[in-house]
Amino acid sequence: PDIGENQQIVFTRWMGRSPQDIEDQITYPLTTSLLGIPGVKSIRSSSIFGVSSIYIIFNEDIDFYWSRSRILEKLNSLQSGLLPDGVQPSLGPDATALGQVYGYTIEGRDTEGNPTGGWDLHEIRTVQDFYVKYGLNAVDGVSEVASIGGYVQEYQIDVNPDALKVYDIPLHKVMMAVKQSNKDVGAKTIEINQAEYLVRGLGYVRSTKDIEEAVVAVHDNVPIRIKDIGIVTLGPSTRRGLLDKDGAEVVGGVVVARYGSNPLQVINNVKSKIEEIAGGLPKKTLANGVESQLTIVPFYDRTQLIQETLGTLEHDLKLELIITIIIIIVAMGNIRSAIVISSLLPIAILVSFILMRYMGVDANIVALTGIAIAIGEMIDLGIVLVENIVKHQEKAPKGKPLLEVIYEGASEVGGALLTAVGTTLVSFTPVFLLDSAEGKLFGPLAYTKTFAMASSAMIALLLLPTLFYMISGVKISGNKWKKVSSVLLAVLGLILMFLTPSVFAFAALFLGVLNLILLLKPSLPKWLSKGNQAMIIVAVAWFFAQAWLPLGPEKNAFSNFLFTAIWLVLILGGMQLVIRYYSNILTWCLANKKKFLLIPSFLILLGLNIWLGFATLFGFIAKSFDQIDVNIRTTSVWSSLSHSFPGVGKEFMPSLDEGSFLLMPTSMPHAGMSQNKQVVQQLDMLLANIPEVDLTVGKMGRVESALDPAPISMYENIINYKP
Repeated sequence: PDIGENQQIVFTRWMGRSPQDIEDQITYPLTTSLLGIPGVKSIRSSSIFGVSSIYIIFNEDIDFYWSRSRILEKLNSLQSGLLPDGVQPSLGPDATALGQVYGYTIEGRDTEGNPTGGWDLHEIRTVQDFYVKYGLNAVDGVSEVASIGGYVQEYQIDVNPDALKVYDIPLHKVMMAVKQSNKDVGAKTIEINQAEYLVRGLGYVRSTKDIEEAVVAVHDNVPIRIKDIGIVTLGPSTRRGLLDKDGAEVVGGVVVARYGSNPLQVINNVKSKIEEIAGGLPKKTLANGVESQLTIVPFYDRTQLIQETLGTLEHDLKLELIITIIIIIVAMGNIRSAIVISSLLPIAILVSFILMRYMGVDANIVALTGIAIAIGEMIDLGIVLVENIVKHQEKAPKGKPLLEVIYEGASEVGGALLTAVGTTLVSFTPVFLLDSAEGKLFGPLAYTKTFAMASSAMIALLLLPTLFYMISGVKISGNKWKKVSSVLLAVLGLILMFLTPSVFAFAALFLGVLNLILLLKPSLPKWLSKGNQAMIIVAVAWFFAQAWLPLGPEKNAFSNFLFTAIWLVLILGGMQLVIRYYSNILTWCLANKKKFLLIPSFLILLGLNIWLGFATLFGFIAKSFDQIDVNIRTTSVWSSLSHSFPGVGKEFMPSLDEGSFLLMPTSMPHAGMSQNKQVVQQLDMLLANIPEVDLTVGKMGRVESALDPAPISMYENIINYKP
């Protein structure tokens, strides 16, 4: 989720000026003028070399694009003379910092995709600025494409001060001469032979020779040209940013998604556009005869994070569904009830997605978590309802209509279920009332959990009784059908063994054969029937062992399976013991209240200890010892407990393992461009030598965007891990 402030950026360039000049003549006058905009909560600003950035923070209820229009109105109505001549403030992109969804480099590659080199950095930067950037800017959902790295080519004049002194020409006169020589002029029209012609003077600079021939002054009736007082060359403009890949300087760009757009859709649109423009990128034959073409190579792509997030949810929902079915079968011993209860999950989740769509709740990682953590409570509703119906069915007199039994069982617990759901929903009210970053982070979770709980309650009360009636009404009796189903299961397992050998294929074959034997030989020992449950536990344990890898991928499959199987047996066996001896346990707890209350008391104390920290919770003990000049804080026991239970603190941002790492070191503020370039290249080479690292791309300074006002002493190294 984007937890950033509701802010807009006013970005102003004044190249070559010191931060103090920027602050005094641009940042301060603009900030005071923008204070009167309606809905503004605060204004922050920063002034660095050549750049002023003003961050206008609006109240959360202010529309994003409405605030942009108010700022543009204010900028257009600034009083004349407020800013220096030639300075034009601009509004930043309609995006947030979280909108940087795709990063790429442009590299020379051969026909097989191998790097070739042979391209100058200014050539690649020109292609980026005048071809790739324009193409990607046109993609739907893209706010801007910011360039980084390489050299921007410009005309440069190295003036000879001695020549200026000889001819008595001030420097500003040279600047005016260059400016005046680089323009076209228009005149009126003339008519020749009844045809009209437009009169214009062509004066745009197209080469260094055009600048060299520009006249600066006339001395003794002799024109003094630029070439007489200086040298005109093509060279790179001043850089405030650099991009490095594994130790080699490269050119690239960063695609910024528009505010409110779907990042996955924007990335897919960008990739389609890259495929479209890839054929038009320049190519040339290098000195060694290799054909090299410029190629767009991604180094940051948020698609993987998005797909893994959705994949994690899908994977976990499947596992939760399987676990639920297994537990219900074990606890209730009724396959039909398990099917009815399990049907609640997918339907309720789909209804939650529908509500998210029409309520405008983004499907981000925290919102999806709200659905995942609600699943236990959702299933509780189905279990309570169906179990009560089953109990009524068992106690119902013979001949009583099934529909009446289901109605009585469902209506008996319906009010209690609604009360339980209502209590849960009301308890989430404080989460809805959170604002600022916390509200943006946890608000989607509160909405999705509410949607899931509300939809599951409606489905449990209205749909599950109907499904139970339909499934219970299907009568399957007689050994004939059991034999046929056993044979079909055995045949299916045999086919699967040949096609895709797996533990599930073996389990199907085993269950089919075993059930067929038990039907044909009823006189066999009853303990053989337990083989069905044992085989199911083995298959489930193998599935979970492969899905979870509880001991890690470095352990073999059997070790993970054995560990999972033992835990399954312990958990399911423990469940059966609790169910069987629940009345005895309850009787003991009621007869020994004080002894039993020691358990929840200990849990409460442990929870407070983890939440507040050992030193905070038991600080009064240390203070009492201080009064008798005994410092127990230095003892090993106190120190160990203080380090083990430091308290949870106030950090609300959950950690997110994206499959990559962002390293952000800084150098000394006065370090120059060449020094920082050397450091960031050495850093990338060191990182690339780590065996687990697949790719390292280091950014020094800023990209050409208002979203990135970083100085050249700040680095950002994106480190992509191997799978």
